[in-house]
Order: sequence, then C-alpha cells, then structure tokens
Amino acid sequence: MPTDAAINQQVAGKLREAADLLHQQGANPFRVNAYRRAADTIARLDDELRALVQRQGMDGLLALPNVGRGMATAIDEILRTGRWVQLERLRGVLDPEKLLQSVPGIGPRLAQRIHDALHVDTLEALELAAHDGRLESLTGVGPRRAMAIRATLESMLGRVRGVRPRAEVHGPAVEMLLDVDHEYRTKSAQAKLPTIAPKRFNPRGEAWLPILHTQRDAWHFTVLFSNTARAHELERTHDWVVVYFYDDHHQEGQHTIVTETRGALIGRRVVRGREAECRALYDRQATGG
Repeated sequence: MPTDAAINQQVAGKLREAADLLHQQGANPFRVNAYRRAADTIARLDDELRALVQRQGMDGLLALPNVGRGMATAIDEILRTGRWVQLERLRGVLDPEKLLQSVPGIGPRLAQRIHDALHVDTLEALELAAHDGRLESLTGVGPRRAMAIRATLESMLGRVRGVRPRAEVHGPAVEMLLDVDHEYRTKSAQAKLPTIAPKRFNPRGEAWLPILHTQRDAWHFTVLFSNTARAHELERTHDWVVVYFYDDHHQEGQHTIVTETRGALIGRRVVRGREAECRALYDRQATGG
C-alpha cells in the first residue's frame, strides 16, 4: 500500500481508469462522468482518506461531494485491500477464486465451489451469501463453517462499514433482466460489442469476451458471459450470462441468466434464484396477460 500522502491520488487514479474503461466500452456518459467527478473530488481533497475514514468511517466518505454509497464502498475497498474488484472486472483481470481464498478457512476447492455455485466475485457478495443461507447450503460448508466465515468477513469488512450487510437488492424485474440478456446475446452474436481479454482460462491473451454496458430506466448494467471453471467444464461459456446491475448510487448487485436444462422451463432463459418469477412471466406471455 502507498503512504498516506499518496493514497488519495491512487484512489483517484483508479476511479479515473474505471471511467476511461467504461467510456471505451460504451457505457452511459452519466455513469462515466460520475466516476470522473468522484475522482476529481478525491484528487483535490485536503484531508487524507485513511485519516478521514479512521475518524468518521463511512459517514466521512459519504459527506464528500460526488461520493454516493456505491462510490464510498469502492473507495473503502481500495483503502482496505489496494485493489478494486469492479475495476479488475472491467480490465478483464479479475480472479474471483483467488480473492475468495483471501478469507481464512476458504481453500482453492471451496473457493471454486462458491464461485461456481453462488456466482459471487466480491467479498461483500460472499458476506451476503453467508448471512442469507446460501453459503451454508453448499456441500461441505454447513451452518458452523458458514458462521466462522461470516465472522471472519465481518472482521475483514466491518472496520469502515460497521453494520450488517444490507439486505440483498432484489434488483430489476426479471422481464428487464431477460431483455438485457437478449440484447447482450444478440449483439454478441453480431460482433457488435467491444471485447476484453480475460486473464482466466485464456493462455493466449485473446480479447474474446464481449462486454455490454446498457441502461433500463434508472438501472445501469454491465453484462458478460460467465468465465468460471464450471462454465468451461460444461461448455456454457456462451450461454451463461452474468448481469451486474447498479442503481443511481452505484451500488452493485448481480444475477446469472442461463438456458434451463430441466423441468417446466427447459429451453427457456431463466434468472437463477428467480425461476418462479420467470415461469410466471412466461405464463403471462403465453396467455397474453
């Protein structure tokens, strides 16, 4: 980590890089400018960010001009770890399994199971899964181990936030998510999207992974094909789609959309974890409701 004197410029630099990548990848100018305005605020800040956070916690960051809750969370992540998962995703260098292994008690095999089954690629998303029961439902985890991981994550993430993770953002309606999924797969098939070169499972460094930034109402979306080990194993790298969604405060949530292979929805696109809503939507469409 840099010295306190340099940390403000490092944070501002990462925010500007994210803005530049979003611009290059065709994101909404509103979102691009939000990161640039936050970067300007941090670069001009007289106070040192670490000192500010030590005195005032998250409230100190939220009091800064142009810094909403999502932006403050990003700054906190950079201060704590020196990295920013969202930026690494835009660069194509994110290695979620390595990140998950930074949590004591999570080894390589469990990290892979968590990523493949729960589709989480941030520690905040893992903490939420540890609270809402998804983590303990995994084979080999169980309530006791999930509790230990939850306590570790609270220690790792709670220095600034100091509160339980917020309830999972239910996010956009499944009809909107499926429409975004359709836009992504259509434009990808037509080679109309910019591509990035993911670091994982890409020994030749080819820029093969299409990335879409789009918007519906107040929601901003970043969309990519799944690049997990499981997706490669099952040859679903051009079927499983991961949709990251952001509200106007730049707080992030995510869903994975797949072609169902069993049951009543076989052959249909479904949002994992919201299958009942998808079935209701398709039933309404079939009856003209």
